[in-house]
Amino acid sequence: MATSTFFWKNGAYGLTGGTLLIGSLVCWIYALQSLFGLLEKDTPHYSVWGYFLAVVGCISGINFAFWGVISEAFDLTQQALLDQASIHAMVFNLLLFWTGPLFPLSLLIVGIVLLLKKKMPIIIAILLCLAGVAFPLSRIPRIEWVAHLSDLILMIPLFYRGIYFQTELSIKS
Repeated sequence: MATSTFFWKNGAYGLTGGTLLIGSLVCWIYALQSLFGLLEKDTPHYSVWGYFLAVVGCISGINFAFWGVISEAFDLTQQALLDQASIHAMVFNLLLFWTGPLFPLSLLIVGIVLLLKKKMPIIIAILLCLAGVAFPLSRIPRIEWVAHLSDLILMIPLFYRGIYFQTELSIKS
């Protein structure tokens, strides 16, 4: 995901950035499964429903990325896309605008729950929460440096979880 923002063109993902984002969000579904899996025993209902909403947010992110791919491939302006979206408001709201916030919101909430349940070190859970807040602050106004900072903040807790998960697997084997 962090590499996709390096390919923004005037704040849009385009062909390369969109393709990278789509691939990363598919991987995010697996990463989120691991995060929510940490909460299965303590908060079984939240871990299921929270994960479900996070996946819906990932799918919405994939739709946004595909929007960038299509716009560059067919040389469509942002305004042309928004004009068409307003004609088909219900569909675009369901696929993008209403569901889009679910991804960063799920990061914020899962970070809070992980913090409260003491399932991650405090700083790691706080960074996950910060990433959930920074993500929309960078993506909505398309501020590139904030997007890079948001991506960096988000990478740290996921690297931590990945290393911890790998260590867990090694111990079990």
